[in-house]
Amino acid sequence: MSYTVAALYRFATLADPDAIAADLRARCVDLGTCGTLIVAREGINGTVAGSADAVATLVAHIRTLPGCADLDVKYSAANSAPFARMKVKVKPEIVTLGVGDLDPASQAGTHLDPAAWNTLIADPDTILIDTRNAYEVAIGTFEGAIDPETRAFRDFPGWFDDFAQNLRDQGRTPKIAMFCTGGIRCEKSTALVKARGFDDVYHLKGGILRYLEEMPESESRWQGDCYVFDERVAVGHGLKLGDYSTCRACGLPYPNDAEHMCAADGSGVWPHRG
Repeated sequence: MSYTVAALYRFATLADPDAIAADLRARCVDLGTCGTLIVAREGINGTVAGSADAVATLVAHIRTLPGCADLDVKYSAANSAPFARMKVKVKPEIVTLGVGDLDPASQAGTHLDPAAWNTLIADPDTILIDTRNAYEVAIGTFEGAIDPETRAFRDFPGWFDDFAQNLRDQGRTPKIAMFCTGGIRCEKSTALVKARGFDDVYHLKGGILRYLEEMPESESRWQGDCYVFDERVAVGHGLKLGDYSTCRACGLPYPNDAEHMCAADGSGVWPHRG
């Protein structure tokens, strides 16, 4: 069976996430999908897989939720089930940053499509920041991007506050471009950066996945592969399957043609050694 994979999110005000999650669980069982959906008062986030019809039906339903008509969805394909089962969770945030009252729906930076993104990050006065975690950055990133070397997204605010102070000490208020896998972390991180007093802030609409899908490789500024949070592990240009596996002990990705020595506490990035 061929699987359609839909990575989706939307920041929107959902008054009763528990009721929405209960309804989604029942629908996903009926549709036979697998994956994970996270529901919170601030919106919905997740990746689901199943038959093309099942995924289309589920996405259409999610678009009927309050504020979700413009749900951001990125589609890809898998030859086998990319998730073992279906989970629908209710959480305080759909992506955990832990800084309180940010409203990404109204405060996020300016979205740029892949072509405009290339122009922006080619400007030497633009500061380019990868908002993902160190193990993700290790297998691919944009040329010239700063790696905050975070282990979790909740570590990003502390890193950025130190980085911002350095910019202020230098008297700099540069253009800041930020990116992540599918766009959701950038909605929050750009809202954070703007709340910290930076106004010229941009992020890649649809994230790396849309960029790799739409940007011809000959014009791309991306280097390496993109880590994805499912059994495919990584994808490249055209969303073609990368050649990576995930260590079952520490959870970190490693190239299939490289020696893997596991740090079971997950403290390293590839090549990570015990």
